[in-house]
Amino acid sequence: MPHFVGSNSSTPVRRAWKVAIALVVATMISARSVASTTAPGSGHPQPLSFEQHVRPILKAHCFDCHGEGETLKGGLDLRLKRWIERGGDSGTALIPGKPDASLLFKRVQSGEMPKRDRKPTPQEIETLKRWIEGGAGTARPEPETLGQGMQITEEERAHWAFQPLRRPDIPKLQKSGIRNPIDAFLARDQQARGLRFSAEASPPTLIRRAFIGLWGLIPTPSDLEAYSLNESADPFLTLLDRLMESPRYGERWARHWLDIAGYADSDGYTNDDAPRPYAYKYRDYVIRALNEDKPFHRFITEQLAGDELALAQHKDLEKSSQDPATRDLLIATGFLRMAADGTATGGIDQDIARNHVIADTLKIVSTSLLGLSVGCAQCHDHRYDPIPQADYYRLRAIFEPAYDWKRWRTPSQRLLSLYTPADRAKAAAVDEEAGKLVKEKEAKQAEFIDAALKAHLEKMDPALREPLWNAFKTPPDKRNPEQKKLLADHPSANINAGVLYQYNPKAADELKGMDAKIGEVRSRKPQEDFISILSEPAEAAPVTHRFHRGDPKQPKEAIAPGTLTVLSRGEETPGLPLPSEQPPTSRRRLAFATWATSPRNPLLARVIVNRVWMHHFGRGLVGTPADFGLQGERPSHPELLDWLASAFVAPRNDDPRHLGLGWSLKRLNRLIMSSAAYRQSSARDPGMEGLDPENRFYWRKSLQRLDAEAIRDSLLAVSGVLSGKMFGPPVPVREDAVGQIVVGVDKKQGDNKMPVEVAMGEEEFRRSIYVEVRRSRPLAFLHAFDAPVMEVNCERRTSSTVAPQALMLMNSDFSMQQSQKLADRLKKDAGPLREAQIDRAWKLAFLRAPTRDEFRSAQDFIERQIASLLAGNTSDSSSPKPAGSAEEQAMRSLCQNLFSSNEFLYQD
Repeated sequence: MPHFVGSNSSTPVRRAWKVAIALVVATMISARSVASTTAPGSGHPQPLSFEQHVRPILKAHCFDCHGEGETLKGGLDLRLKRWIERGGDSGTALIPGKPDASLLFKRVQSGEMPKRDRKPTPQEIETLKRWIEGGAGTARPEPETLGQGMQITEEERAHWAFQPLRRPDIPKLQKSGIRNPIDAFLARDQQARGLRFSAEASPPTLIRRAFIGLWGLIPTPSDLEAYSLNESADPFLTLLDRLMESPRYGERWARHWLDIAGYADSDGYTNDDAPRPYAYKYRDYVIRALNEDKPFHRFITEQLAGDELALAQHKDLEKSSQDPATRDLLIATGFLRMAADGTATGGIDQDIARNHVIADTLKIVSTSLLGLSVGCAQCHDHRYDPIPQADYYRLRAIFEPAYDWKRWRTPSQRLLSLYTPADRAKAAAVDEEAGKLVKEKEAKQAEFIDAALKAHLEKMDPALREPLWNAFKTPPDKRNPEQKKLLADHPSANINAGVLYQYNPKAADELKGMDAKIGEVRSRKPQEDFISILSEPAEAAPVTHRFHRGDPKQPKEAIAPGTLTVLSRGEETPGLPLPSEQPPTSRRRLAFATWATSPRNPLLARVIVNRVWMHHFGRGLVGTPADFGLQGERPSHPELLDWLASAFVAPRNDDPRHLGLGWSLKRLNRLIMSSAAYRQSSARDPGMEGLDPENRFYWRKSLQRLDAEAIRDSLLAVSGVLSGKMFGPPVPVREDAVGQIVVGVDKKQGDNKMPVEVAMGEEEFRRSIYVEVRRSRPLAFLHAFDAPVMEVNCERRTSSTVAPQALMLMNSDFSMQQSQKLADRLKKDAGPLREAQIDRAWKLAFLRAPTRDEFRSAQDFIERQIASLLAGNTSDSSSPKPAGSAEEQAMRSLCQNLFSSNEFLYQD
């Protein structure tokens, strides 16, 4: 039940801080709990082996100096156990059974080694000690030799995420309540732990959950009524289908993809943060693609290699872009133009800036498609994952034909004009016509000025007339000192177009008419439009070199394009199959896209289905959606993850035993949302909570806070002003008088440069996905609710509960504006009776009528507010009083409380 407070009360702030502190304490307790259960000495100590337990520690902290680096410091190689026993310049480093006598342990324990700031953790040091105490065993006989550089072990290749994707059998359970295979996998794991699914949520809860999940909006009372009248076998499935057929679906799910793609409407990198006026076309492409349910492998391929699918080099693309289908392919490559790019800015190190663009692009590609961040391998072999430095440069070589850092193209040079030949012809004709009119106007203007000067000179000393005339008619850069002084001494003789009206008003009016005619002609010129794309120039692909410690000024050996070594099988190399003929482009990115969406890459399907699951349940089956490597979390339900991934990529087949979704994101959403796991209640059960307090086995639906865009859009929808306008340039943002970034045109006037409000009409109330994303100017309301600032990309949003959120809902102009608009809507919808307005408010905000206690509480709140307002009891007597009667102001405060309530802000 909402707890109502007056606008001058600090109760919500205190309550928000209490919640925030409670969450911090709970997190600390949880962290200690996890640490205690994962400490090496807990439970029954397992035998430790060098390969599985010790080598990863040494690899992370020691190998770059003692094994895999270009030089071997101290003559000590730590890559094999027997080499550690052999030791280096200081003698043997390992005496099995005697950690205190082993130089390796003594140096690590004392902190003397490694010399870098980041030291092994106490748990890692304890593991090293236990391994030595246990005899320093190995899992298998060690190889006779090791090659130079990083070696990938059997344990690393056996990591779950690197295994080929195989579809597991669906568990066969004699249990009711299982709606689809998802439930079978979950129920089997629940059964083993004494857990079970909760009862199905109520229809209003399910409807609200589905609307928020698929549209990012709160449903209306009429949506609930339509659901109740649906006579199909399963009204919820019918609802899901309807929601996914709406264009609102693409707007919602595009936001998820744009997070990981790092979408922004500005270049970033420098303080200039220059706007990207055409980035929105990529955003619109994503919305359209998801609404069309474009097969996801095609969606990925177009973004990686749309220009290569179009079979054209940069010099030929303007002609190719006249075809709408080809234009879409080119716009799709905007995915590879999302990284911050300050290379058009002066005063920066261009080598660093250019390579920064490439590094950020590789991060976006690797985290979004592979669930791995390869950036650590830019300077050295990855310390935690089996990614050698050469792999990083293999991936870089895929993109370097388009991102040649030595023959760089700035953002403006990567724009492609959409002018058609007809547009150019018309533009030339308009320019020619306007040019003639300009010449006519200039001649007429000169005639008027000469006549005005002659008339003016007639009033002057005859001795000055000819010298002034000659001085005036002499071009300014040709005048001698005497002429310049003469004109300076007689400023009235300096007649120009700006002052002509003082001498001949009719002439000035005639010239204004000619200007208007020129403007009218120029207005007929087709406006040139552009798209921002990635493409390859005609020159041969550059040779990619490995950079020593990531420094482009220290190139080493040449590297061929390829993929990750750890994913290669048998004799297979990590290279890419490239065409033997000479196509218009290198075809490297197309080959990479083909590999990424093939069975040879086991990561993509797992990564995508995990992200979709995360958006529906609040966390992924893998809790680290952008880190499927050795340091990331293992899947909580590995067989379910692989079954979903296998079904996602399989050809379309509706047989549940051989289900194939054909890379359809909509069908994947439908499958997940139709499960009993998704449809269950979020109600707590003390018994099951004791067995699974974190709900890792999905015995109930976890509560989720709405994300930033869903909160803002739902406020607009409930207040009745949300615009349905789609696509087009972003809604601009500006800084307001108190320094917050708000929706608005950035216009300032006066010496103090105070912001000026400009009426925006419908634009002000468009969905959040259409609001400008400036890296240096995030919209304050969205930022308060954890909308990301796109320094690179957003792998997973946080969902915080902090005091500034309560303050934003209490005090921001936007929140108060929408509260007023909801109050206006209530009066219009329900009439003048307060009781009817309260009932309508609950149904719009919560999809239900108020309970008796809530109704009484709302009435009491309004009465208290009215009494306070009439008594002049405000929090700041100097502040301007809001418009409207006391009753209207009280109703607005009630609406603001509803918007601030947990029931509005959370998805049950």
